Amino acid sequence: MDKRNFAFDRVNFILLAVSMAVIVLGFILMSGPGSTDTTYNPEIFSARRIKLAPALCVIGFLSMIYSVLHKPKTVAGNDDKKEETVNPENTDELV
Repeated sequence: MDKRNFAFDRVNFILLAVSMAVIVLGFILMSGPGSTDTTYNPEIFSARRIKLAPALCVIGFLSMIYSVLHKPKTVAGNDDKKEETVNPENTDELV
């Protein structure tokens, strides 16, 4: 089976998966019981919910941007650039 030319490399997909896991972890840390009309729960203002979880989400989103913009490394002997060949009989196109 020949390798297809994908926009992303294996490294990009791994970075995307790790970034998504960090974002999901941030949202899980942000969740929890809230306050109701009758009872006040001071846990909604814990450092985990208002500092750690949003920071994890921001780090996850930034790393996701990096994983999309990350350019895969090319193998030294395998250049995808095609060299243009010039037809010596047709010199009108050469300027």
